[in-house]
Amino acid sequence: MTASLRPVFFVIGIMVAVLSAAMLVPAAIDASSGALESARAFFISSVIGLFLGAAFALMNRAPLQSVTPRVAFILTVGSWLALALMAAVPLHLSGEGLSWTDSLFEAVSGLTTTGSTIVTELDQRPPGFLIWRAILQWIGGIGIIVTAMAFWPMLGVGGMQLFRMETTDASDKVLPRATEIAAAISLIYLALTLACAIGYLIVGMGMVDAFAHAMSTVATGGFSTSDDSLGHFTQGGADLVALVFMLLAALPFGLFLLAARGKPGAFLQDRQVRGFIMIIVLASVVLTLVLANTGAHGAGEAWRVATFNAVSIITGTGFATADYAAWGPAAEATFFVFMFVGGCAGSTTCSIKIFRFQIAGSAIRRYLGNLLSPNAIIPMHYNGRPVPDSAIHSVLGFFFVFFAVFAISAAILSAMGLDLTTAISGAATSLANVGPGLGDTIGPSGTFAPLEDPAKWVLTANMFIGRLEVLTVLVLLTPRFWRG
Repeated sequence: MTASLRPVFFVIGIMVAVLSAAMLVPAAIDASSGALESARAFFISSVIGLFLGAAFALMNRAPLQSVTPRVAFILTVGSWLALALMAAVPLHLSGEGLSWTDSLFEAVSGLTTTGSTIVTELDQRPPGFLIWRAILQWIGGIGIIVTAMAFWPMLGVGGMQLFRMETTDASDKVLPRATEIAAAISLIYLALTLACAIGYLIVGMGMVDAFAHAMSTVATGGFSTSDDSLGHFTQGGADLVALVFMLLAALPFGLFLLAARGKPGAFLQDRQVRGFIMIIVLASVVLTLVLANTGAHGAGEAWRVATFNAVSIITGTGFATADYAAWGPAAEATFFVFMFVGGCAGSTTCSIKIFRFQIAGSAIRRYLGNLLSPNAIIPMHYNGRPVPDSAIHSVLGFFFVFFAVFAISAAILSAMGLDLTTAISGAATSLANVGPGLGDTIGPSGTFAPLEDPAKWVLTANMFIGRLEVLTVLVLLTPRFWRG
């Protein structure tokens, strides 16, 4: 397998070099703002990363061969792990008091677009440091779209074979196709980011705040430049700008490509998009009624606060404009359920995603139908295409493994001494890549800083496993994988 992995190491080297080059942006920002220690950390880290990435790429330079599923698994996990390790270096060296554990936690949270943070007093941090956190989320957002569209359909991870693109059937075209996808998606992704930044500037945000929040919003990441999250900027209407772009980022980016080619109706024709819209409307209505019942807000304000926070949690963005933990047990339970929803496949969102709930629901209906008519043949279709049994089994298997990992990690966190609310919601929000949890410690008004290092490592592993669709990582832990 060693020879076949040379192109994989080559790609990882290139990706590390690109990430390291991006460190020059926060280095320049901090240098111009007088934060010289932070600027020096980013510059030194950039030089180290460029050297390592270039050396790794040159030593493994080889023609791009056919990509087998085994090689694709290694490329996916290896590239994300290498980027996370490299991204943590400047955070640790920046002089902002982050240990290696905290630096890796923050880097993984950024690249996986989780948005959980251990950093406090954000308003006092160097601007380049804040921009770097946003850049990590922005890179993670585009990275997960390309991974989902180019690799996971071939691997059949959690039913993603339903979204197999026409030219990914042949394994020897996966890497070239990934390049084409990345180029097309990047233009759309960049356009949405710039539009979002302009929107934030219009409502009164400063330049650094606007671009940092724009990158986090379009990536559905949730890192902010204020301890009060986006709630610090609601007076100007920044929450309404974020609401629009969180919804757009939660849609399949492949449909944006179709719309750009003159087929805007593809959005409403997509069953996944229709299901997502229905869930958003239902969630907004339910939470508006819950919040209005508290008497803390009028009807209009209740809708605005409830809808924003519902969309933020469902899409896994994790921005907060209010401490919804104070809305009562019903609201907390509702937000906990929202953590497991997610947006559409092929978007920057995370968690289980809409299509899996739809496939699982159809499978259950077919099973009940077969109970009534055992000899009946009940076909299943999704977006007008037949659903093979292999996809159904993949989806149901994903549900089982996802919730098994959730239960095990929650039990481990509880055994480490965390209270039940923190342990369960921490396991859920990290595995689903949402951001804030529930309770006083890691809720929307808290951070993950008070947790002990062992708990942070469990949550870091959860974020990594959850972002790569669980099975992508776990399959590498099986002996059979390495015997091939």
